[in-house]
Amino acid sequence: MRHRYQNRIELLQGTLDLLVLQTLQWGPQHGYGISQSIRINSGDVLDVETGSLYPALHRLERWRLIKSEWKTSANKQRVKQYQLTAAGKKKLLGERSRWDALTAAIAGVLKPQE
Repeated sequence: MRHRYQNRIELLQGTLDLLVLQTLQWGPQHGYGISQSIRINSGDVLDVETGSLYPALHRLERWRLIKSEWKTSANKQRVKQYQLTAAGKKKLLGERSRWDALTAAIAGVLKPQE
């Protein structure tokens, strides 16, 4: 059990928000679909648990970066589907630029030019 927790990646709030916004850029999703998309696209490295995901979704919706509506899924279940808003798209662009600058800066420290 201890080994499982050693390998768990803790996501910072801003990073999780970025991942959720990016996932919704590809189209509307319900919560489980968002978590699965993040897991699959990260090569099974990032596993966003519901205790982190739903507070992030509620926060992003409160900030009007995403919106939601109730839908009926293919298997006839009622699900809340989330969608990126225009403000969310704008925020995503800014956050992606900041992320790119941050990763470039970290790479510069880890692999400095000779």
